[in-house]
Amino acid sequence: MTSPNQDDRPPGAPIDHLVLHYTGMRSAADAIARLCDPAAKVSSHYVIEEDGMVHQLVPETRRAWHAGISFWRGRRTLNDCSIGIEIVNPGHEWGYRAFPPAQIAAVITLAQGILARHPIPGAHIVAHSDIAADRKQDPGELFPWRHLAAHGIGLWTDEFAAPSDPLGALTAIGYDPGLDPVVSITAFQRRFWPSCCDGVMDEATAGRIGAVAGVLA
Repeated sequence: MTSPNQDDRPPGAPIDHLVLHYTGMRSAADAIARLCDPAAKVSSHYVIEEDGMVHQLVPETRRAWHAGISFWRGRRTLNDCSIGIEIVNPGHEWGYRAFPPAQIAAVITLAQGILARHPIPGAHIVAHSDIAADRKQDPGELFPWRHLAAHGIGLWTDEFAAPSDPLGALTAIGYDPGLDPVVSITAFQRRFWPSCCDGVMDEATAGRIGAVAGVLA
């Protein structure tokens, strides 16, 4: 199955980001239908069902339309340089739930293959909510980022290191400095401190921000 919603990447654009999403629809069939609907003007390179079945909708060499208006570590329009994976889950609107083990195993296998083919650093393996914090929540606070990091996919730390400038550290990690800080703090928490997604810069959140920034330094 191939989505018509794709085009050429800009000349010379690297493939150096991996963006993970959830589908946020009632079923896998609904999500795939939308990602292949020319009127929707959205797509992703891959879709992973809850049982681990993987569908490729767009070749990796082509640009899929999954990131939209986006920002990460100073770069905008991340469709140009990224591969997008949609992970089937009803999302916060339709009954958000944990991601099944078979699905996460498939995410890991697919992501490891992508990383073997493309020079994507850990700092560029991101959630949709990281790069579009004012618009998106996916894949959400139930997504097992720690588990993926243990398999070499993305970054994680359980340490705390209070920074002198927490908001500056948040920008250093990659979040858009032009957004309301509460929005960026919430996105950070959803990714790196998922037990608390309230947008408050408390001591624990600041400490985790400092630790993540330290990993990237």
